[in-house]
Amino acid sequence: MSTSTDIVRHGRVAVLRVNRPEVRNALDLATVREMTASVAALSADATVGAIVITGAGESVFVAGADINDIRARTRDDGLAAINSSLFAAIDKCPKVTIAAVNGLALGGGCELALACDLRVAAAHARFGQPEVGLGIIPGAGATQRLPRVVGLGRAKHLILTGDVIDAQRALEWGLVSSVAPAGELLAQSLALAERVLTRGPLAIRLAKLALNASARVDLDSGLLIETLAQAICFESHDKQEGTSAFLEKRSPKFTGD
Repeated sequence: MSTSTDIVRHGRVAVLRVNRPEVRNALDLATVREMTASVAALSADATVGAIVITGAGESVFVAGADINDIRARTRDDGLAAINSSLFAAIDKCPKVTIAAVNGLALGGGCELALACDLRVAAAHARFGQPEVGLGIIPGAGATQRLPRVVGLGRAKHLILTGDVIDAQRALEWGLVSSVAPAGELLAQSLALAERVLTRGPLAIRLAKLALNASARVDLDSGLLIETLAQAICFESHDKQEGTSAFLEKRSPKFTGD
């Protein structure tokens, strides 16, 4: 049985953990394939409402791709976009995804966090894209997702210098939404997931779809997607339940329909 990753359920929240502490949770081909299968399974599981992604141990989230693995990769491997395909699957996952960044998030580790909807960092976490120091570029989304999250100027600084920033700077730059004290990261990430799960699940799914589209289409197209998503919500049971619960001063019982 592989130990590259593991999944632990906390009610409707699934925690997907990269479990390779002996190599600082580096992503090799086998781990990426295992994670891809796990994300697909969790995406299709109706009992899962949110996914938290983290790393084993208390010092490293994911230190990047396995350097030995990268050294052996060829042009065709690069064109196959192996890691990028995994991160795209996370980006497009119908469930809300949260990166619980428990330490170093370098290279592919930072790109993995960027692919998630929300990011919570431990106070000792650090982020960076050091690929240019290896004679390569970030090839799993950082040149595209990082500017959309922190702005083009800051993304250029991180990628072109290879500098590493701490959790507080990541918070200031908007790379993460919150910083958790030592020992409280997972609890805060699970609490964040539970807050999302109290909202209308259909609305959450459609809001994520519209938000993701905002980085990919022009304004008029994005507004059309938003309008169509809202029209679907207006015809839903959840809208009736949510508005009725508000007027009746009670907690809503959403069904996702």
